[in-house]
Amino acid sequence: MNEAREQLWGEVSADSLMEFTRSIAREVRSSGSPEELRAFQYAKERLDEFGFATELQFSDAYISLPVSAAMTIDGISFSCITHAMGLSTSSEGVSGELLYLGKGTPEDYLGKEAAGKIVLLDGIATGPSVDRAQAAGAHAAIFINGAYTNEMIVSSVWGSPTTETLDRLPKLAVVSCNYQDGVRIKQLMARGSHAVRAWIRTEVDTGWRKIPVLTGELRGTVEPEKFVLFSGHIDSWHYGAMDNGTANATMLEVARLMSKRKSQLKRSLRIAFWSGHSHGRYAGSAWYCDQNWEDLHDNGVLHINIDSVGAVGADILTENNCMAETKELAGVSIRDIAGQVFEGSRFSRAGDQSFWGTGIPSLLMGLSEQPPNDAPEAQAFAQLFGGGKTGGYGWWWHTTEDTLDKIDPANLARDCRIYADIVYQACTAAVVPINQVEAVKEIRRALAEYREKAGGQLPLALSVSRSEALQQKLEELYELAGTESLSEEAAVVVNNGIMRLSRILVPLNYLSGDHFHHDPPIKPVCIPLLEKVDRLADAEAGSDLFYMLITELTRNVNKVNYALREAEKEAASTLEQLKQQLHR
Repeated sequence: MNEAREQLWGEVSADSLMEFTRSIAREVRSSGSPEELRAFQYAKERLDEFGFATELQFSDAYISLPVSAAMTIDGISFSCITHAMGLSTSSEGVSGELLYLGKGTPEDYLGKEAAGKIVLLDGIATGPSVDRAQAAGAHAAIFINGAYTNEMIVSSVWGSPTTETLDRLPKLAVVSCNYQDGVRIKQLMARGSHAVRAWIRTEVDTGWRKIPVLTGELRGTVEPEKFVLFSGHIDSWHYGAMDNGTANATMLEVARLMSKRKSQLKRSLRIAFWSGHSHGRYAGSAWYCDQNWEDLHDNGVLHINIDSVGAVGADILTENNCMAETKELAGVSIRDIAGQVFEGSRFSRAGDQSFWGTGIPSLLMGLSEQPPNDAPEAQAFAQLFGGGKTGGYGWWWHTTEDTLDKIDPANLARDCRIYADIVYQACTAAVVPINQVEAVKEIRRALAEYREKAGGQLPLALSVSRSEALQQKLEELYELAGTESLSEEAAVVVNNGIMRLSRILVPLNYLSGDHFHHDPPIKPVCIPLLEKVDRLADAEAGSDLFYMLITELTRNVNKVNYALREAEKEAASTLEQLKQQLHR
């Protein structure tokens, strides 16, 4: 296996990667545009050339393209951009007193009267920040970015809206200015001689469009109906050489390399290119999930996502997203290829993670990032994604400056080796490299914390004991599954059990809603069903709120207990089947 992996690494071509990147990033690729479609057709031609069975489909999606924006502060004009899903004003625009609220956190609004005003906020425009400004009654919001303005989408609706989510779309005009202009605006406000007034005009082209979705599949030999999903978006802000040209290039290079190893694939590889990522809040991947829910649920082994790789100076490979059960798979590849120890971070709700409801475990959203620094754009990125251990994807991310000169061919080849290695292991390992013991450990830690916070107000003892029993069963299962002489039939038994466990544990650990709708793009806590334990801990005992929370959380504890019971039964059944296989 190691020899085969090393041979794979050696075949990665930096020249091919750069050629693919140049071809994809030669045009601006707005969702649903002819330019984007040409990039999709190019990717399809390459996949066809590599022997993949391809399908180019089109979906109706709610897409939002910023057109123009203007802003004055006390009559002085400042450059700005508006954002996808923001409100279009009339030609007269909107005006109001300007109110500075720091980063726009809930605490920043305390004791401040934002109603009827235009709020000035530090950082990148996000859905939650816009939602808070709107809830406070603001007329508009101005965000102060870094050296360049960052294109963003400010909706908190995942994918295209429905009658149930339509009201969550923004009803606020939103613009962003650069850091230097933000400093000037703050200086105007600091004079204190009068209330500073702002005026904003925005135009955003929002509506239903046809967008493409491209898939290509290479069939496996042992479990061909089961597949590893490797995905990334094609649509871009501006030329998007890094975001997402290099990722698309990596997908094509991995496809080329895997096509040469088709006979080695035990399970199928399905590569998917999305539209609607940047301009529709993941509308393409959400649509694909909705249209293929049962196939994804029944046959999806693992979702590997790729975004914004191969940049100049992107030397940090330790912090990107993973689930507890997929961390080891990434860690092995990053250690062996780049010599770094992968720490990983829990997934935020972003980056085409549209498949948690189907129960497919996920790995990565990007990979390589910049070293941490104090620049405003790096701080804004840290605010957006949390952590602050890196400087993000680069100051050019989501700006006009995301061009080919920001790409380091050596870094791109390194990142491609890691992705190729992960895909290869996921498709060829006898037992799929998903460690459910680690998933249960994370759930156990969360249950212990919730139990302590609840202070005896919730019946969590059964949840804790079931999670302990589940971990014990899984440890025994994985120990037996590590037997060197494991037959192909026995490996299939283990793999089926691992997949069925994912269908229980992924939604338990990540979903707040049901399995068929899409949660909003807000970073989920462990076991979201129990998130309101924090509110219970702060509620006055005996109050209406206290009793309502007890009622709601008790029902959610029942859901948790049921899921853990089913997982324990599944682990026990798989263990028994494996023992029977081993004793034949």
